[in-house]
Amino acid sequence: METSAATGQPSLVQRMIRAARLEPDLYEEVEADQNATTQALIVVVIVAVAGGIGGLLSAVINSSSGRSPIGALVGPIIAALIGWLVWSYVTYFIGTRLFAGRATPGELLRTIGFAQSPGILNILSFIPILGGIISLVVAIWLLIAGVVAVRQALDFDTGKAILTTILGWLALVVITALLAFLGFGAAAVLGR
Repeated sequence: METSAATGQPSLVQRMIRAARLEPDLYEEVEADQNATTQALIVVVIVAVAGGIGGLLSAVINSSSGRSPIGALVGPIIAALIGWLVWSYVTYFIGTRLFAGRATPGELLRTIGFAQSPGILNILSFIPILGGIISLVVAIWLLIAGVVAVRQALDFDTGKAILTTILGWLALVVITALLAFLGFGAAAVLGR
């Protein structure tokens, strides 16, 4: 495993690749590594920036860019960070209260943060026709990575992880709808 000479930490890039490969050992590793929370935050930001760049390029190619380039990048980062925090804590609550999983909120922050790694491919969403296919594949990949992350963090079986992920997603949709109703805008919250 590649590590940073300055910190002795495993390489962020290596961890992202392993997370995208859906390696359960990686999720166990970051679950246990309390210092990996900062790396998980960096993953969320990198993925949000990649998606923002892909969206901005798509808008430019389609001549529909009504947003400023800075707004196109900053908005998705803020939305991704809020989504990561909400998703992690909602999943923690559902997994520990409904399905008797064992984890801390920090463990879910780390595993769910790294589960966002495949989202870096959304930088390619601007490619005509192929971009939509890439986005669909990435969305499915992110869902599967989320299930693996939840399973490993909460220490239970795949069935409970799938149920926790679905219930967490439904709760996030309700929270997003409530925020939209209150005037925060669903697109801003979901990063779209």
